[in-house]
Amino acid sequence: MLVTAYLAIVVLLALCVGLELTARRLTPPQPTPSAEGTNPAFRRFQALFLRCYLLALWADWLQGPYLYKLYRHYSFLESQIAILYVVGLASCVLFAPVAGWLPQVLGRRQTCLLFCVAYSACCLTKLSRDYFVLIVGRMLGGLSTSLLSTAFEAWYVHRHVNAHDFPKEWIPSTFTKAASWNHGLAVGAGLVANMLAEWLHLGPVAPFLLAVPCLGACGWVVLTDWGMEEKGGLEGDNKTSLLGPSASVPLARASARARFWRSCQEGLRCLLSDRRVMLLGGVQALFESVLYIFVFLWTPVLDPHGPPLGIVFSCLMAASMAGSLLYRLATSTRYRLQPGHLLCFSMLLAFFSFFMLIFSTAPGQPRPRESLLAFLLLELASGLYFPAVSFLQGRVIPEEKRAGVLAWFRLPLHLLACLGLLALHGEVSGTGGGESGSGTRNMFGGCAVMMLAALLAVVSLFTLGRNDVDLRLEGPKGEGEI
Repeated sequence: MLVTAYLAIVVLLALCVGLELTARRLTPPQPTPSAEGTNPAFRRFQALFLRCYLLALWADWLQGPYLYKLYRHYSFLESQIAILYVVGLASCVLFAPVAGWLPQVLGRRQTCLLFCVAYSACCLTKLSRDYFVLIVGRMLGGLSTSLLSTAFEAWYVHRHVNAHDFPKEWIPSTFTKAASWNHGLAVGAGLVANMLAEWLHLGPVAPFLLAVPCLGACGWVVLTDWGMEEKGGLEGDNKTSLLGPSASVPLARASARARFWRSCQEGLRCLLSDRRVMLLGGVQALFESVLYIFVFLWTPVLDPHGPPLGIVFSCLMAASMAGSLLYRLATSTRYRLQPGHLLCFSMLLAFFSFFMLIFSTAPGQPRPRESLLAFLLLELASGLYFPAVSFLQGRVIPEEKRAGVLAWFRLPLHLLACLGLLALHGEVSGTGGGESGSGTRNMFGGCAVMMLAALLAVVSLFTLGRNDVDLRLEGPKGEGEI
């Protein structure tokens, strides 16, 4: 497995480079540079944001490869580790509403600082072998994950529109650039984590400790550079009120709560009134809950056979990058494949990967190389899935209701993932607290069934909207142009 992992990362990185070069060759040359690309004030502001945001993403990715391995290093059973993962998922659900209104109450920049402090504390809890301390760490991780997906974007959008008065059409360019860096950061994080944990023999806790100074650097940028940027522009995060400073915080809290509940109500009405939105939500809940279960299971399936987990993690992230690059090529002006067709293909690919895992994880007859291949195919499917489902969400869900609808989508998503992990915990506990190969295999079978259900939902969605132009790329230069 050692040789297989290193060979896989070389092949996957070469594939990604080849796909990227092909995509660039097929990109039609622009007659004139884009307006945002030639605006020096916008480029400075974008660089200021990305410098901080990418540090936060890097610290987040560093914690991926060795989380399960760390818990096993502390001699916890698989059933106990499953509960720790469930606590993390449940915390994401519980803190999601809080993360939505905290930037409006504390201020956007202060909420980003809270993320840095909370995530640093989460990493430091990994030094303890106490189960309760690790549970607290998972709760802090759930809060931090929720803040990462909301606070930084809230600060950027507010400053972009309200302080600098840049056109709203320039906002996607920043997050597209962040997304393109994100895959590379994930691959690099796996390599660095592997170097610390295995090459330097510092143990599985080392990547978590490295994340702490990265978060400290992120917090320093927020505290200094972002603070200077706010003083140089409009101070949009100051909460003021005609009734005086003492009344500003309660009014902000009441206003934030009112906006949150109004967003949820409008999102629920949109979800219940449009069957297309309902089906799309079902697809997202089924597919992404399966990914959460996969995040828990890949390490116990492969680790007994001795692969370098950091390298394997980089392989998985490189496979996901290859999937997103394939999506760019497939929807380019040369090939013009529809996002819906690619979404169906990603579901079939995910189903096939879980079907492989049912046989490669048979008790007493494990086949780790086939399992690694299946995991890579699943990550390739996820790389195709995310841009395809994002395109459909942008076409089906009205922009003003999107935040509320996506909040409702996340509820069944996390619920299904928690139920799956709890079911695995029950099977393992029923065997006397030891490891259960049949339980893992049964879980992969359940995931395959969920993928079939997601595929049926996609087929129903496109049967319902057979002549719906909102679900298709139209014109010679549609949404999928690379």
